[in-house]
Amino acid sequence: MLSRAELVAQPLLLNQGNVQAKRAEIKAYFNQTQDTYEALFTTLACDQAFYERPCSLRHPLIFYFGHTATFFTNKLVLAKLLPQRINPHIESLCAIGVDEMSWDDLNDAHYDWPTVAQVRTYRAQVREAINTLIDQVEFSLPIDWQSPMWPIMMGIEHERIHLETSSVLIRQLPIHLVVPSALFPVCPHHGHAPENILFDVPPGLVNIDHTDPVETYGWDNEYGQHQAHIDAFKAAAFLVSNQEYLDFVDADGYHNPQYWDDEGNRWREFSPVKHPTFWLKKADQWHLRCMTDEIAMPWNWPVEVNALEAAAFCRWKSQQTGRPLRLPSEDEYLRLRDHTQAQTHVHLANVNLQHFASSVAVNTVKTGDFFDVIGNVWQWTQTPIYPFTGFKVHPLYDDFTTPTFDNKHNLFKGGSWISTGNEINGHSRYAFRRHFFQHAGFRYIESNHAVQTQFITYETDPIITQPCEFNYGDAVPNLSSLPNLAQACAQHAINALQTDAAMAQRQAQGQLNVLDVGCSVGRSSFELARYANQVTGLDFSARFIKVANQLKERGSILYTLPLEGDIMDFKERTLDALGLSDVAQKCTFLQQDAANLKPIFSGYDLIMAVNLLEKLYQPRAFLATQDSRLNPGGLLVLSSTYQWDTNITAKTEWLGGYKDTQSGENVTSLEGLQAALKDQFELIHTHEQAFAEYQNLRHAHCKTAQITVWKKRSVS
Repeated sequence: MLSRAELVAQPLLLNQGNVQAKRAEIKAYFNQTQDTYEALFTTLACDQAFYERPCSLRHPLIFYFGHTATFFTNKLVLAKLLPQRINPHIESLCAIGVDEMSWDDLNDAHYDWPTVAQVRTYRAQVREAINTLIDQVEFSLPIDWQSPMWPIMMGIEHERIHLETSSVLIRQLPIHLVVPSALFPVCPHHGHAPENILFDVPPGLVNIDHTDPVETYGWDNEYGQHQAHIDAFKAAAFLVSNQEYLDFVDADGYHNPQYWDDEGNRWREFSPVKHPTFWLKKADQWHLRCMTDEIAMPWNWPVEVNALEAAAFCRWKSQQTGRPLRLPSEDEYLRLRDHTQAQTHVHLANVNLQHFASSVAVNTVKTGDFFDVIGNVWQWTQTPIYPFTGFKVHPLYDDFTTPTFDNKHNLFKGGSWISTGNEINGHSRYAFRRHFFQHAGFRYIESNHAVQTQFITYETDPIITQPCEFNYGDAVPNLSSLPNLAQACAQHAINALQTDAAMAQRQAQGQLNVLDVGCSVGRSSFELARYANQVTGLDFSARFIKVANQLKERGSILYTLPLEGDIMDFKERTLDALGLSDVAQKCTFLQQDAANLKPIFSGYDLIMAVNLLEKLYQPRAFLATQDSRLNPGGLLVLSSTYQWDTNITAKTEWLGGYKDTQSGENVTSLEGLQAALKDQFELIHTHEQAFAEYQNLRHAHCKTAQITVWKKRSVS
């Protein structure tokens, strides 16, 4: 049985010590993380609670209970540290869909959720596998991005994030589905709030130069360089308390549009609740919903609201006082933190479950003139998350931050009572949509200085810019006779559909449904939408999906293109210029692992995969499921250079390009395809398609892909 003290995590340093001691520390940190996360779910009153959806745009808690273990498995298989998956069914259901969503995959009819007992068994299997891996993996110090220990640390810190986000979801469940726990006690102390007062914060420099290797684990958005000179400003001594916020509620602030910006007013009109989410009215008295309890309103605790509510309060307060009050920027928060040296006193703050499983009074933890600079609740800023100079994406987790570089996700700082590990290490940068709520409140400042709230960034990472140019760019210089491969493959697919009477009829009836697996940044999907009624594009890379969705929503992308050396060209590509803007809304782009697709991806008339097979670790397993995803008479279109790489696909999994061990004869990849598909498909067309990949103005790679078109056999 865990004790309260065992829930408090000690910081783990990655750049000092010896390997033997560090191995033991990581193992203890991993198991403590697992124990704490599983203890959180003991606050659910019954198994039914795992399957209730706390929020209409989030999965039920059974998903999150399985998700953190699934994350470990997926990342460690990808890093080639685990030889194989542990439970493909659970890993398919619990891999993707963490963030709030509005697409059809939230339909519970699409999910055959495992039982709680099955997930517990799965978590135990994953725990055993990772403990064994920690014991055996060879590594050296410091532990950096290239270390085999890094993906293990990634999984640990990922679970610590979900310790907090799952606690918010539990807080949203009906109260009868949760039970109080001695491990997660609510602070019993509350009363009247102190009157807020503003104190000076002197000018200063914010200087960030965070590069690998680092002292503690970090997510990609923390790395890079950033400098800013911050003018003097005044800041509230206290976080805004429930009592201070009540004045805004009583002043009908939720009914007055002048205090809200356009986005805030849309949310205000949508939301039926005209007060903070966790406030409850009982017998005309305000109460507060904590994680597992409903208590009389603690007026001296910090209010918990979303960023839109916080900004509206600031506008109202500014009007009431005649002072320029607003939320701080990220840099202003950092300046306040540096001025108070609050990070050096994090051991005193209400973080890391070291006090209570709730907020405490806003005048409890003081540093300098200010209280709760770190801890109690997260603090919203006005700053949308953006990349620092030198930002790079870790190849094992490309979708941690990049989907949030959209000016719609605001940073919040400081951590809450349940923030642990990376969340409170001083470098972390977490951001949520402005209508999202967490254990988050705010502090206002007084300043006439404008805050940058729009960041226009060109994609500069070659991992993204090369696919952008390959899909949407001009013909490669001096190779203009070579077509765009995505467009060419889509045209072969469309030709095959048009010459098939049944498919042509479905198209005429507006029923043609297409799946584009490995869609990259979306060109092939948009091209298929010229003919199809609906196209679903899937890719493993969230960064590719982000680009495709940006094109769908905005119609354009910006990226840099190398000319020679460090000389770059700046490109804007639009769907309108390609004649694709009118069909873009037919496309839906989703992140999925092609090697482990969910069962819901079925009922298609055409499935296309452009140069995907050579990127899969089990191409035969992928091919084996395609007939079940196609309607009768459906078409499968594949293209591949057959450039097999043992770093991606074990030689035993190659479709061809080897000698048969029995006959000694050469086996081509086309022969391997035919052997894999012959029982379900008939080969109806092949084509050799040359294409070029731009590198710089005078350097290109010329390749040839073999396009094959297959028709699903009729059931005899």
